Amino acid sequence: MKTPRSRAPEAQRSGAPRLEELLRHLPERGLEQLVQRLGIAIDPQKRIDPPAQVARVLVLSPELRNPALLEGPSRELLYRIAEANGVLDLPALPTTAEPLMERGLVFARQRQRGVELVLPIAFLLVLRPWEGDDPRGVRALLAEASQDVGTSIATQYLGRPATPPLSLSLEPAWEALMDEARLKADLDALAPAERKLLRAIEKGGGEVDTEELLELEREPLRLRGAAGATPSRRGIGFALERRGFLVPVHPNRHIIPTEVAAAVGAVRRADREAQRREVHSRVLGADHAPRRARFARDPAPLALALAMSTRDPGVEIRPDVGTSKSLLGRLSTRFGRDPETVAMIAALSRAVGLWDPSADLVTASPGALTLTELGRALFLAWRRGGAWDEARPDGELLRVPAEAREASPIGPIREMVVDALRELGDGQWAPWEAVAVYVTTDSRTPGLGRLLERWASRAGVEASTPLQVAERMTLDSLHQLGLVDVGEPEPIDVEFSGPTVRLTPRGRAFLREQPLSSIVPPGMFTESAVLRVGGGSQVGHVLACAPFTEFGVVDDVLQLDVTPQAIALALAAGLETSAIRGHLEALAPLPEPVQRLLTQTGAVLGRAEYVATGGFLWVDDPEIRGLLSTRKQTMDLFIDPSPAGGLLLVPGMDLDAVARRARGLGIEILVDGEVFRARTIVPGRRSSTSVPAAPRPPSTAPGSGRRSSGALRRTGSSQSLAAAKRRS
Repeated sequence: MKTPRSRAPEAQRSGAPRLEELLRHLPERGLEQLVQRLGIAIDPQKRIDPPAQVARVLVLSPELRNPALLEGPSRELLYRIAEANGVLDLPALPTTAEPLMERGLVFARQRQRGVELVLPIAFLLVLRPWEGDDPRGVRALLAEASQDVGTSIATQYLGRPATPPLSLSLEPAWEALMDEARLKADLDALAPAERKLLRAIEKGGGEVDTEELLELEREPLRLRGAAGATPSRRGIGFALERRGFLVPVHPNRHIIPTEVAAAVGAVRRADREAQRREVHSRVLGADHAPRRARFARDPAPLALALAMSTRDPGVEIRPDVGTSKSLLGRLSTRFGRDPETVAMIAALSRAVGLWDPSADLVTASPGALTLTELGRALFLAWRRGGAWDEARPDGELLRVPAEAREASPIGPIREMVVDALRELGDGQWAPWEAVAVYVTTDSRTPGLGRLLERWASRAGVEASTPLQVAERMTLDSLHQLGLVDVGEPEPIDVEFSGPTVRLTPRGRAFLREQPLSSIVPPGMFTESAVLRVGGGSQVGHVLACAPFTEFGVVDDVLQLDVTPQAIALALAAGLETSAIRGHLEALAPLPEPVQRLLTQTGAVLGRAEYVATGGFLWVDDPEIRGLLSTRKQTMDLFIDPSPAGGLLLVPGMDLDAVARRARGLGIEILVDGEVFRARTIVPGRRSSTSVPAAPRPPSTAPGSGRRSSGALRRTGSSQSLAAAKRRS
């Protein structure tokens, strides 16, 4: 099978490659094996080459449209690659990637330091949003766009009419919208009316309905249908729609993607610098350090403890349903944390794949993450907004029915809070009112308040104001994620009487996208058998310790107790001593007491062989026991040798047959103290008491006289037996 090699590999560009380009630059033997493995029919008469034919088959894979068909570990790995925009670097190839590679969904590229898993752009645009995904990102909106909307966007960037499958035609649009430099150039090249409309929508919160869009366009013509007003196909809104800057969402809503809104708001953020400098100078001009404060904790130990608790066989976690409140209540009581905190950390942990059994693998995320990196992963999952929503009374999206899981429009509020903390809380205490000024003076806040009220009416919940949502994000969510310290309000301060906030070193590193301190505390055994997990320990090794450890302290650090009882239970469950030793040594050097404990519990004193049996007969008399085990009539009923004091029955042997054959030797079987009577009789040859046969005519064959006389004797005996029964 020959494939063209003219163009440069798409892999040289940053980000995910196009599917056809990736297939064209596969080794010829690799492409042939993929075709044979999937049973793809290549037609040489078609005008498109074999890689293009293979690509059109792969995008129709049912596993892409319904990832629930995949196994849990492979599905979680697919989501992690998609969250990395199609390219995920790993130290080694995980076993969970093999099913994806066999189906042609994921491709691996060898690198100097590990392996790179690639998910082509066409596959990214087929996947539906999942827990933890950005519901208003370019990928999610293009994946859920209607056929007409996707065709118009693809045609705009292709420069020709789009052909099915649509995901292949949308690949150029993805590249243009995800490239910041190109996106900025395209926005600058817009017509003044289009740029003005786009900025007006972004200023109003990034979302409008059709009536509002027509008002902003100053469109006098109103085309109304059954679903309401319909925008004109020649208006300014449609010009933004076909570029992907404004995506229609059913019913009658138009949303600016997150990436486009960030580029559009860059100019608006520059216009507010003067006002922000004034607020910043007011904060720096006074000391706002509180007398008492609630200091943030690292969420990674609690997240690991929750994930280890779900490894219990009695805990059932369904992938499409939120965590039950009863389980969250038990976990909050067990670890001494607020139920709301446990619910949020649990939702974010599930979003990053920490509760999946594949998290025990240290070759893939999240098992390959260290405890220090796990906190950043939880923060990024919160920032994407698909796992926890502060506008809902109960923040977890999976807790509501699937048809009502529409995310609230609080993404801009989240970015307002992050920007305010980045500027105000840089290592010093700042009043909450100063952060609130950033939210209330933002030009998008009035539009966001209107969007929140409209969303609350659709979701059937009580509407919150943007300031209430921002307060919950700052004082609750970011505090529980370890980014913000919260000081109690001071009545002395007249200007600012509310609580104060301060960014922690962890928060400053996360918001500035910088690595944490290079000094990471190692894991160690603080006492004879108490393991203190270090910040550089890998998540997979910690989760693998769940079967043979018990929880100690779960605070800023995670302490695990290695007890003889826990190790004995783990060995009884089938774990090997070598595996237990390997996971513990990966976390900390083993002290002498732990090594001695593993040696003692892992010692083999002897072996016992399992023999399947159907039951056991207690027979105290050795003569009767020997009679049953040696006679031809019953010897095949028992296992030889049997233990002293009884006989082991052969597996599958019916007790009815045992009782019948033993009774033939004069031995009765007792069951629950009573004699067991056989309920069936084995049919044998006809006895002398059988019913007489019908008389047959005399035969002249030799020996017929003897047979006739025998028949008569049987008849006479049966008649005499019947008469005796009547007399009795």
